[in-house]
Amino acid sequence: MASTRSRRFRRTTDASAITDCREAFAWAEAQVATARDEPAERLALLARTYRGPTGGAPRYLPFRRAALSFIRWQVDRGVLDPLDASPPGSRWWRAVNERLLRDGCESVALAGGAAGEPSSPAVRFWLEFIARPTGHNWYRAHNASIVGAYLEHWGLAKAESAAERFFMNVALGRVLYAHALNAAPRLALGQFAFLGRLLGDPRLGMAGAFLSLGHVLPDRYPLAHNAERYIAAEHRLGRMLDYAVILPRGQLLYEWSADELREPRLLDFVRDGYPIYAWPLEERHVWRSGDMPIVGRLLELVTRPRSN
Repeated sequence: MASTRSRRFRRTTDASAITDCREAFAWAEAQVATARDEPAERLALLARTYRGPTGGAPRYLPFRRAALSFIRWQVDRGVLDPLDASPPGSRWWRAVNERLLRDGCESVALAGGAAGEPSSPAVRFWLEFIARPTGHNWYRAHNASIVGAYLEHWGLAKAESAAERFFMNVALGRVLYAHALNAAPRLALGQFAFLGRLLGDPRLGMAGAFLSLGHVLPDRYPLAHNAERYIAAEHRLGRMLDYAVILPRGQLLYEWSADELREPRLLDFVRDGYPIYAWPLEERHVWRSGDMPIVGRLLELVTRPRSN
């Protein structure tokens, strides 16, 4: 006989098509499978997870803004397109996105009473967010899923072009930095730490700007040129953020994030402050900017990290 909690989950969940009491992880995988080759359905599935296990949880909805920002630019770039499309989507980006979707679906299922134990630390963080929806808890859950996906799909990353692998590192640095803005503002902004929680609040538009990456990554996939050409064309403000603010605190940022996410393997993605996820340290010259404008150098100086 199904437990009272399981019956309640089947009756009240918004995750439209639960018809049995399958274990939460398997149910989450099934939900992701139905959206796998439909980018718009991936977007819709992510949005549904923010309605909570009953389908009516308004306290989670403000956090949906940042989550949707992170996935919309993936949809727009075409990286989530089917593998038989022309051009095909990215195996790596699709896999990373699926991990985020699966973790979200699994946590909603567990919170609603489905059977099973959390399949990963990230899902446990999502359950903490569901129990107490704060900016700090949202970032920790979201970034634990992203970092977990980066670790899980290292092999797929190495099959991508060099320019794409460069931007994988840029994207990771951005999401880690957005988290630090909210949870470690002195690390993120130095003497301007008082602005950190406002700029990094995932319920507000500014956090979405950090996570959308629309002015960072080229707007279509696959990339046809080398990384240097795309770096030269990067939006001036985005380039200053990456080179004058994020990179100078890169080592500290990854160390803080590894501790915050309880994932020491994240430190394998950085060396001497240089991002090295599927990227050789020998090519670290791409992380240096020889033509940083004066305002960028001033920005680097005034936001120098301080201990939290």
